[in-house]
Amino acid sequence: MSKDKVILAYSGGLDTTVIIPWLKENYDYDVIAVCIDVGQGDDWEAIKSRALKTGAAACYVVDAKQEYIEEYVWPALKANAVYEDEYLLGTSTARPLIGKILVEYARQEKAVAICHGATGKGNDQVRFEFAIKAFAPDIKVIAAWRDDKWNMDSREAEIKFLEDRGLEVPMKKDQSYSRDENIWHLSHEGLELEKTENEPNYKHMLQNTVVPEEASEKGEYVTIDWEKGIPVGLNGKKMDSLELLQELNKIGGRNGVGLADICENRFVGMKSRGVYETPGGSILYYAHRMMDHICLDKDTYHFKQHISLKMADLIYEGKWFTTLMDSCMAFVDKAEENVTGWSKVKVVKGAIRGAGAASKYSLYNESIASFTTGELYDHKDAQGFITLAGLPIKVRAMMEQQVGEGQAIASSKNLKKRPTE
Repeated sequence: MSKDKVILAYSGGLDTTVIIPWLKENYDYDVIAVCIDVGQGDDWEAIKSRALKTGAAACYVVDAKQEYIEEYVWPALKANAVYEDEYLLGTSTARPLIGKILVEYARQEKAVAICHGATGKGNDQVRFEFAIKAFAPDIKVIAAWRDDKWNMDSREAEIKFLEDRGLEVPMKKDQSYSRDENIWHLSHEGLELEKTENEPNYKHMLQNTVVPEEASEKGEYVTIDWEKGIPVGLNGKKMDSLELLQELNKIGGRNGVGLADICENRFVGMKSRGVYETPGGSILYYAHRMMDHICLDKDTYHFKQHISLKMADLIYEGKWFTTLMDSCMAFVDKAEENVTGWSKVKVVKGAIRGAGAASKYSLYNESIASFTTGELYDHKDAQGFITLAGLPIKVRAMMEQQVGEGQAIASSKNLKKRPTE
């Protein structure tokens, strides 16, 4: 009689390598390991081999880089979604896709459970499980670190667990920092970052970005072509999403842009400090805002700012597959219909600054905006506008003078006596 199956989100690291034999011993499942490549740059053949040697019944590797960029990163970019002013949602945008792919394999394999190795203190457990609930409320979720049968509380205990069973202990590159990497970003937590009074040791930490002080004095100009809020070309060359982001990561990385050091509010209630490298993404966010500035009218732009903030919260909290998220994205798609054209920036020593933008849909009208009187605007028209728009202010001031109280009376404490010499 065949065993029930469990789908395991498998990275090839120590935690998930330990989870394979742990699942077999404690749940008697056939373990189907699923590796999801969103741009980590890992050796997937070696990782697949490790999963099978450790006891997985099968291991699948999914190249989801382009799907991740186009279906998750681009919607966040179009919305200008930024969490707590600085975090460009690198890990947050990837987790819903990973959760969805786990469900897809669970359905294909007729698995009874899905397992992940996220800890009980982090956001990722929430993001994975919200995605699973959205598509498969009937499938059991096993969170190893929260499971009563899990009795390992340290890296050393996990290594001993593997050694006791004669299994390979995965040796990875320097893991002194806790890191998460994909095509969009690289995050760092731990070590000196656990004390907020410490400056990050950037020279030791950074992997994709040079320290800004050590970047070239010259910098580089970067021109992005846009279609409906989506980047489609770089420096005059049409590119697919993966090629474009890879090239921008190189440009941003060598010019030291895209670093964020933030003590953020986790969804689970605590604060955590992290340093993020998002070199290409930071260029895109800046260049995209330039396009919004010329293509969106005031009311739409200001309302979009509210939507951006809400979408950032939804993404951070793992609520991608919700009606509210769908509704926000529908608004953004409509708002961005005319965000087509190009924007140019200069990146130099960690800074990004605008260098021009143009669109056939631009709402900037030189005849109106120029200080020179043009045909479309008569300076005298402003008189009536000021009279009507300022009427509530004037009425209040008249009332204050009538009752002898408030800021409009001659002896108002809000008015200071100024020198006359």
